[in-house]
Amino acid sequence: MKKSISLLLVLVLAVVTLSGCSQKKETNLLQDIKDRGYIVFGTEGTWSPYTFHNEADELIGFDIEVARYVAAYIGVEARFVETAWSSIFAGLDAGQVDSVANCVSYTEDRAEKYDFSSPYNYTRYAIMTLADNDEINSLEDVVGKVSSNDPTSTIGQFAESCGVVFDEVKNAAQGISEVKNGRADLTFSTDIGLADYFKQHPEEADMFKIIIVSDPEPNAYFPVVKGNEDLVALINEALAQAEADGTLSALALKYFDVDTTKK
Repeated sequence: MKKSISLLLVLVLAVVTLSGCSQKKETNLLQDIKDRGYIVFGTEGTWSPYTFHNEADELIGFDIEVARYVAAYIGVEARFVETAWSSIFAGLDAGQVDSVANCVSYTEDRAEKYDFSSPYNYTRYAIMTLADNDEINSLEDVVGKVSSNDPTSTIGQFAESCGVVFDEVKNAAQGISEVKNGRADLTFSTDIGLADYFKQHPEEADMFKIIIVSDPEPNAYFPVVKGNEDLVALINEALAQAEADGTLSALALKYFDVDTTKK
C-alpha cells in the first residue's frame, strides 16, 4: 500500500513538473511572437511627430517606424493597438500588447515591472505658455501655476515635481488647446513635439513662447514585461543595427529635422 502511494506521488509530481515546463514554454514571449508572425506595440497615435496619423489616416511617426524596423529584424510583422496613454501600461500588463512604441521614458517605478531596451532617442523638456504671460519665464516660475498635462505620463510627473497644479488632459494636443483657451497657464512637452506643432500651425508661432528647461536626456525605450530577456536582447540588437546603418539618424531627420538619436 505504501509503495502504491509512493508511486502515485511520483506520478503526480511528474505530471506537475511536465505541466510547469509546458506553461513555461507557452509564456516564452519571443517564441510566441515568432510563432504568430507579428509583434504588437501599444501606442497613442495622437502625438506628432512620434506616433500619429497622416492625411491618408495611416499610422506613422518616428516611434512607429523604429518599431517596424525592430519587427522586421525579428522577422515578423509590426501591429499596433492605439489607446490613451493612461491605458497603455495596463495593456502591457494584460498581455494585449508585447511592448510600447510611444516615446516611453525609463523610470525606477516602471523598472520594477518591466525591462527596458537601449534608448533610441533623446530630447529636452520645454514649457509652452502664451507669449504675453510675463509671470512665466523659467522653471522656477511654474510653482502653483496650472499646467495642462497627463499626470500619468513622464512629462506630467516632471511637471508635478516642479510644483504645478494639474489641468488633466489625455494628450499633448489637448494640453496646447487648454493653454490657447486660457484654461491653463502652461503645458510641458518636448522641444521636438512643440517644434512639430509650429510646423503644422505656423500662424500660431507668435501666440506662444517656448522655454527649454532641461538638457537632452534619453526618452525613448521599448518596455517589455520582466522575464523576457531574450526579447529585450533581440530588440537591442535591432536598435544597434539601426544606429550602425544610419536608419535611426535618417528617421530623426525625417520627422524632427535634426538628429536626436545621440546625446
